[in-house]
Amino acid sequence: MEGNTIETRFGIKAVQKGFITAEQLIEALTIQVMGDVERKQHKLIGMILLEMGLMTNEQIDEVVRELMKKSVS
Repeated sequence: MEGNTIETRFGIKAVQKGFITAEQLIEALTIQVMGDVERKQHKLIGMILLEMGLMTNEQIDEVVRELMKKSVS
């Protein structure tokens, strides 16, 4: 479940940084869950947000770097 924890934190951190809104995160999470229910390949929240045009690669990298710093601490 470690991956799910990181994904959850990814979305929350993206909202905290002002990159997306809570509503946009909920929409991305819904897309992710529906894909899982339909047994499609699991997509990370960052990838879904990128495909939706809501985040850039640079923003995703910034969130990941920040999460990695905290996980090392």
